[in-house]
Amino acid sequence: MRLKLISCEVLFRELCATVARSRHEIDLEFLPKGLHDLGGRRMRGLIQERIDAVPPDRYQAVLLGYGLCGNGALGLAARRIPLVAVRAHDCIAMLMGSSERYQTYFAEHSGVYFRSPGWLERGENTDQLTLEESRRRTGTGQTKEQLIEKYGEDDGLYLWKELTSYSAAYRQLTYIRTGVEPDGTLEASARREAAERGW
Repeated sequence: MRLKLISCEVLFRELCATVARSRHEIDLEFLPKGLHDLGGRRMRGLIQERIDAVPPDRYQAVLLGYGLCGNGALGLAARRIPLVAVRAHDCIAMLMGSSERYQTYFAEHSGVYFRSPGWLERGENTDQLTLEESRRRTGTGQTKEQLIEKYGEDDGLYLWKELTSYSAAYRQLTYIRTGVEPDGTLEASARREAAERGW
């Protein structure tokens, strides 16, 4: 059976390792990390374009390497061949093995922030166009001084506080070992990040 896999690059190592062991012929296509930052509608449109480009005479099905991801995968369809999707909220649930396992862990560890090999490796390698569009849309990526200059003292400080307040909820960083790491470098990076943030 010949299949087409369309996935977020955060799952690159894990999916390449899985595909290498598959008895099926699977062609891979990875999209840039961070599409969920563009919003559900924009993300869905970009992924749907890639699904629609899959030739139905060449493949028997499209595999989707995305969870729901901020509703970015909600309503996706392969109109001419079957679409196989994971039932998961996001890639973290996928990497942990199931939505139930993720929910249990999350409930027992409030204030947890997750890292995985792909999130660490692909962190600064986000597609530049996607990153710039996301920053334009959300206002992130600007310094406090830039926000004050653009919006004035009161509004700039308010925006800075709102854009950075999310991190106050986090108290712990959990690194997800997936078994595809070449060495301990990525886990060490996660430990450094946790220490720098006081988690």
